[in-house]
Amino acid sequence: MARLRGGAVTAVVVIFAVAGCKDLQDKGASGAQGTGGGGAALTAADSLTVKGRAPKTGYSRARFGSAWADTDSNSCDTRDDILKRDLKDVKYTDDDCKVSYGVLEPDPYSGKVVTYRRGRSLVDIDHLVALSDAWQKGARYWDAGKRIALANDPLNLLAVDAGANRGKGDGDTATWLPPDKSYRCTYVAAQVAVKKKYGLWVTAAEKAAMKKVLTTCPGQRLPSGGNPTNAPSRFTAR
Repeated sequence: MARLRGGAVTAVVVIFAVAGCKDLQDKGASGAQGTGGGGAALTAADSLTVKGRAPKTGYSRARFGSAWADTDSNSCDTRDDILKRDLKDVKYTDDDCKVSYGVLEPDPYSGKVVTYRRGRSLVDIDHLVALSDAWQKGARYWDAGKRIALANDPLNLLAVDAGANRGKGDGDTATWLPPDKSYRCTYVAAQVAVKKKYGLWVTAAEKAAMKKVLTTCPGQRLPSGGNPTNAPSRFTAR
């Protein structure tokens, strides 16, 4: 796995077997991964607060700060950090920061192999919990530091096929799941982890959809780790 600058801890990937799901990487963040006990994801999903979806009024990407801010201060932007973590055979345009090439093998959403080349739109970095979804489920009431943290938290980020990601849009579990069914347990567990970490609520339909998926893999662990829930004060948002 690629070394990050500034002495930052290398992103940790834990591979675990899940009933009903094939072995997959938990690509959430640096730090401890998958530390929950058996069934932790389902238990966490059941604990999420249920409310109605608030209006999208006032949302813009700028509310979450500039894109891919270097909130972990490792001298690489967040997008390159995630590309380094999730791609194989990585190559760089300069030193070990700007990723110029890599292979997504497989893409977690579609299961296919996708080649990344800088400047081409074949690989996106997905916010597992979309920022506009977060805005409508609590983030509109946060201060800027917490919103910036969510937008750049490795726990909430994943390199994926661009086409699949754009098909997802800002959908939650009730409206979109990865086409590759074998990844759904891991995907939903990650969304639950992010919503629990940041105190975001879910709609009734969303919680029901989360539990429906996670009951098919009752041993699914809850990923953990990532960045602090407040970005350094030097970062601002509109």
